[in-house]
Amino acid sequence: MKLIDVLRSECVRAGSNIDDKALALCEIAALAKQCKTLKKVSEDDILEALQERETLGTTAFGNGVAIPHCRLKNVKDFVVGLLTVPAGVEFESTDGKKVQMIVFIIAPQDQSNTHIRLLSAVSRALQDQTAVKKMVKAKTDAQLRKLFLEAAGQDISEQIAVRHNLVQVFVQDEKIFKEIVEAVATLDNASFCVIEGQNGRRYLGKSGLLAQFAEHQNESACHILVATIERRLSNEVIRRIESITGSLFECTGVMVSVQEMAYSAGSLEI
Repeated sequence: MKLIDVLRSECVRAGSNIDDKALALCEIAALAKQCKTLKKVSEDDILEALQERETLGTTAFGNGVAIPHCRLKNVKDFVVGLLTVPAGVEFESTDGKKVQMIVFIIAPQDQSNTHIRLLSAVSRALQDQTAVKKMVKAKTDAQLRKLFLEAAGQDISEQIAVRHNLVQVFVQDEKIFKEIVEAVATLDNASFCVIEGQNGRRYLGKSGLLAQFAEHQNESACHILVATIERRLSNEVIRRIESITGSLFECTGVMVSVQEMAYSAGSLEI
């Protein structure tokens, strides 16, 4: 699936002047309903689903950005839309800032994996604050859509890979680990799981010889990401990780290994 195919031109609006969250959700529902893909659901159904999702926690994650989303039973394909609010709208953001850039996703009920990949891809695209500022300043719907696609710059693919590599990422910083998980989640056809481990010093400290080290041991958990990826994407996954950590050869607290696999089949639900 290509992002350009699910970003619906009729669901893009630059320069809205809405001034509260309730009105924002109403405008999103009305904008989404313009897409023929949603002809079997009503505007009220879309609004209710968006509101229910917001009760779980705000979809505004800081820096003036929000990604309202929901899943509906009678929807067969994804609908992605854009809405900018240059003056900003209160959206209960985690950092208290008003939201100026909104990307919404209406998803099929039974495609949670693709939904997660799409959310991850969109959130990564919106981490570029310079690109977001350009989108907010867009004067036309067409310009807004073009700028967003340039920032996203990737497909969300479900293609079957012939050859895979096994990637293992060991991280002791939880904040960095979350970013790395998101980076891997948007790779084509990636399948992964997360394992929680313990710092090795904890066990060394149990030895009589090394007991002195137990007094000052680092109790932080070691987060482990284990993923299978298409072999052709090995360099890309390392590039993405290093964009977060800096050079792995100069980094402490993060370790990455990549191994060729003789056989790989099946997939995991994210």
